[in-house]
Amino acid sequence: MTTRRTLLASGAALLAAPAIGRAQGQVTLDVLFANPSFARFFTPIAEAFTRANPGIRIVFRQPAPNYDEQHQALLRGALTNQLPDVTFPGFNRLPELARTLAPRNQIADLAPLIAAEGAAWKDASFSGRMLALGQVDGTQYGMPFNASSPVAYYNPELVRRAGGDPENFPKDWDGVVALGGRIKAAVPEAMGVSYYINSFDSDWLWQALIQQGGGRMLNADGSVAFGGAAGQAAMAMARRFVTDSGMGLIGADQNRQQFGTGGTGVIFDSPARLGVITGLVGGRFPLRTAPFPITDAANGGVPTGGNAAVILTRDAAKREAAWKYVKYSAGPEAQKVAVEMTGYLPTNKLAEGADFLGPWYAQNPNARSAAMQADKSLPWEDYGANGPRIHRMQQEILTSVMRGDLAPPAGLTRMVQQTTSMMRG
Repeated sequence: MTTRRTLLASGAALLAAPAIGRAQGQVTLDVLFANPSFARFFTPIAEAFTRANPGIRIVFRQPAPNYDEQHQALLRGALTNQLPDVTFPGFNRLPELARTLAPRNQIADLAPLIAAEGAAWKDASFSGRMLALGQVDGTQYGMPFNASSPVAYYNPELVRRAGGDPENFPKDWDGVVALGGRIKAAVPEAMGVSYYINSFDSDWLWQALIQQGGGRMLNADGSVAFGGAAGQAAMAMARRFVTDSGMGLIGADQNRQQFGTGGTGVIFDSPARLGVITGLVGGRFPLRTAPFPITDAANGGVPTGGNAAVILTRDAAKREAAWKYVKYSAGPEAQKVAVEMTGYLPTNKLAEGADFLGPWYAQNPNARSAAMQADKSLPWEDYGANGPRIHRMQQEILTSVMRGDLAPPAGLTRMVQQTTSMMRG
């Protein structure tokens, strides 16, 4: 068992900063993130930061397996005063974390630190919607670091066989569904569209269907908000993917593999899976991507997965050092590293420029689709402690609707009722 400051070696282990000695006045920051594979960008970012700030040393705890286990570790650490100095919680876990830690003065409000940098820095670096991803109850507890919103991956050869234009992917859902139907008609053994909320590992894609239509999952008072028109349209669309676009109800891995072998025309997934899906395609066809269709141009958006940098230390010197690290992590240099390694969209507007990601986007145009919808970023809403159970329940209802066992209106009514009940219990 490693201790909280043990420097691990090899694959799962991370030393994110070179050992630069323990000079007088040096500050060491204890940092926790989730997902061990993320070491591939946390490590070089921390190394670059310490080269620029030799008085600050970054030491990573053993990374949590996922955001949920990280969240539980942080809640335990709050009770035993063993919190890290900086952590990177998932956006959907930030609300409960902040509401737990704020009354104990265990989490920093970043708004004064952002204000001290000046309005010009803030406006040049971040959109209002991006900064809002790190806000809870009006307070800026997190600085967005990694961000992803769903995009369309499509096979231009199947689009062309269906009479579509690969250079002009549909911008509305009726167009997407119709294209899927034409693909199915042209290639009967293929799926036209796969929007696999029936087997996706979270409710992210379901929230996306609600939010793009201008709806939200929760009201300001925490009650269920998706029982109206946006929810009705989303539930009906879930069924249409099957009836009108030839979607089969198969598993998540099967969906990606079938798309990679040319057996599906369009699939919706995370931009962070660009490398995986590109590998599955393996040159069988010229893979293309497109932004997520948005029905409500004024109020619609897409739920943003990823994480935010959060400062937990109460020590004044460490807080100053932590802000330097957080600011650097959300800056264009660090964003360039993270985006190029993952396919995430940059959280910093400057990162898209010619000095940073511009040349890379020119060489990797499929990665640009996510960046093109950064201004449509909305929070990935969370149901609290019962969130995982609620997702499983919602997925069962969605599967029944998509299979045709339950009519879409009845499915939505049942989902609203059961979500409300589980949130209370």
